[in-house]
Amino acid sequence: MKADWETLSPVLWLSVLQTAYMVFWTMLLAGLLGLLLGVALHTTRPGGLYAHRAVFGVLNVLVDIVRPIPFIIFITAVGPLTLLVMGTTIGTRSVLFPMVAMATFFIGRIVEQNLVSVDPAVVEAARAMGASRFRIVWSVLVPEALAPLVLGYTFVFVAVVDMSAMAGYVGGGGLGDFAITYGYQQFDWPVTLLTVAIIVVVVQCAQLLGNTLARRVLHR
Repeated sequence: MKADWETLSPVLWLSVLQTAYMVFWTMLLAGLLGLLLGVALHTTRPGGLYAHRAVFGVLNVLVDIVRPIPFIIFITAVGPLTLLVMGTTIGTRSVLFPMVAMATFFIGRIVEQNLVSVDPAVVEAARAMGASRFRIVWSVLVPEALAPLVLGYTFVFVAVVDMSAMAGYVGGGGLGDFAITYGYQQFDWPVTLLTVAIIVVVVQCAQLLGNTLARRVLHR
């Protein structure tokens, strides 16, 4: 089937903007929330700066429960909560809630794992100099783990692009919905292939940017 690009071009451009909207806000909101969750997981674990067994246990179990759930199931399972928070379960804006929620748990675990890799001697040195626990977290722990954190966030970016594609199944729009509606369902393979090419280019650019930033942080 020959694609009618004169008709499809405006739809494709709208789909690109919808995907950019979903990915941008998810990375911004989940990036901040995930950082706080990861810091909380690290500092409340046994031996941490704010060690608290109950808080760590609750957060740890919560992350372990949510992370393995496939996103396409998660987005439908939290439908009532999405309706409560966003006021609707249809449209690009509505899928932000499940995307931010899922990405927050992903980022939280990644942040925690990267903070664990920081040399404990660095933390002990900061404590010996009289730094407060709050200052150690934000002036020592996070800066020391910054390079792997950049790579971790780059990894999550790819996962968020994947989420945005699946959001098309539940009326979220975006490139995933465009590929399914105008490519797969109409047997218009050039449309599907072009969509895949756009996503690959976006992901490659993000990976290149992430690698470059991580190298600069390592050699700062």
